[in-house]
Parts: sequence; structure tokens; C-alpha cells
Amino acid sequence: MQETILSLCPGPWNDYELIDTGGFEKLERFGNFILSRPEPQAIWDKSLPESEWKRMAHAHFAKEKSNPEKGQWEQFQKMPHNWTLSYENPDGLKLKLNLAQTSFKHIGLFPEQAVNWDYLYKKIKESPVKNPKVLNLFAYTGAASVAAKAAGADVTHLDSVKQVVTWSRHNMESSGLDGIRWMVDDAMKFIKREARRGNKYHGIILDPPAYGRGPEGEKWVLEEQINEMLKVCAEILEPKDHFLLLNMYSLSFSSLIAANLINTNFKDVQNAEHGELYLQDNHSKKLPLGIFFRFSSY
Repeated sequence: MQETILSLCPGPWNDYELIDTGGFEKLERFGNFILSRPEPQAIWDKSLPESEWKRMAHAHFAKEKSNPEKGQWEQFQKMPHNWTLSYENPDGLKLKLNLAQTSFKHIGLFPEQAVNWDYLYKKIKESPVKNPKVLNLFAYTGAASVAAKAAGADVTHLDSVKQVVTWSRHNMESSGLDGIRWMVDDAMKFIKREARRGNKYHGIILDPPAYGRGPEGEKWVLEEQINEMLKVCAEILEPKDHFLLLNMYSLSFSSLIAANLINTNFKDVQNAEHGELYLQDNHSKKLPLGIFFRFSSY
């Protein structure tokens, strides 16, 4: 199998800007508002002085000492709890996404994923199949689902958390779309049921977390379960006219691990690309933000 190794960064985006990184933090503009948040991979020094970060930021996420993923937002300037952001690409994709400050430092959007939204939109538009069936697992707030729907796909969106599925529906409606199938379920249980039923999809999107829980407390550990999950995905992926997009964010994983997982579980992998996703700040520092592997039969 021939593979192309890439490092991908979103192109110019009016509503998003990575202003600076360093000191285990990142300073970002989302629409009209600037946030500073923890970032474990930004191990270098900041380019701007601390005073400039504090002057610019509308809010800062202060993490708990006992749990670095949880904490609270400190407000420096007036801003709403909820706001919107727009994304457009040259191919015609237009999204309107809803953001909010959460207690887990996230705001409902991972900007580096814009390169994957572009890929999905293009692949679905090029599909030999009209309204291809697409399954988005671990779908979070659904920007990828909305991008797939905008391209004309018949989308099934699955996440184990009811609140983020509701958030996803809001993103769909804000983007002027409808008709996505919503599922609150455990991803592994769902795809095993689909395999038993003989159901197949023309496209599968996976963006699994390092750790997680299903709606009934089912345990998910990426290193222990991703191989089994891909085995089942191989059963439900259409043998003809298909694509698959795998995205992973784990400090211990490289795209070579993703390549080995794909190559051992799927037959006749074509048009394969893998590598790193990153964002570049205004001082030319590149912040790595996960790995991807994607392939398609066309």
C-alpha cells in the first residue's frame, strides 16, 4: 500500500486565530473573544509577555490541582457564556457552530479539525454514490457530522453523552440543515449490533478519546480497544465506494501506529494519507494536536 505522510494545518480562517502558545498554555481568538487555556504540548516559552496575555484575554481557564482536565473560567473582560463562530472553505462548505465555556476547558470546537471537515466535504461531494451513508462515532458536538450532511450524506451521529448530542443538533440547525440521525449509545456496542444486522456505511469517521465512558458506564481505553473497534469497522464499511477517517489525540501515539492498525484490519487500502494535525500561532510556532489516518476507494 502506498501512503502519503502529511502535516496538516487549517488555512486562513476569519473567525479563528491562534495568537500565542507556550508555558503549557494557548491563547486563541474565537470570533470576537480571546481565551487562554491549558495546553500540555506547549512546553516552550511564550512569545508574548504574561501581561499581554492577561490584557488580551476575555477569560482564562484555571484548572483544578487534583484534576487538570477540570476547573473553572476566570472572566477578565465581559463576554457571553454562549456565542457562535462561522467556518467557510473555498469548496462551498459553510458551518455555523455554537460555543460555550465548559468545566472541562473545552468550548465545543477543535479548530485543527477543520482540515478533516474539508476532507469529508470533498470526499462526499465526489462520491459515486448519491447520499452516501456516513457514520460518525465519538462525534462530540458534531462539526464533522454537519459538514458531512452539508455535502449530501445520510449521516448517523453517535456519542455517549446526551448533552453534546443536543449541542450537535443545535449546530446542525444553526447551519441551516436537518435530517441527521442522532444516537446516544456506546460506540463499540452500536457497531457490533450493526455488524450483526449486516448494515454497512460508505463512510466512517472515528475520533475516539484516550479515555471515556458509555451512557451506561461502559469503559473505553484507546490503547486497549481501538484495534477491536477497527476490526468491527472493517465489517461495516462498504467494500466498494468507501472512505474512512481516523483521528486520535494521545500523547503516546504516532501516525505510524494508526497506519499499522489500518493496514492489519482493512483490505485493499487505497489513497491513504496519515500524519499530524497542527495549528500555527502568530509567532510561527507549530502546536501538534493529534494524528490522523484517512483512505478512500476513489
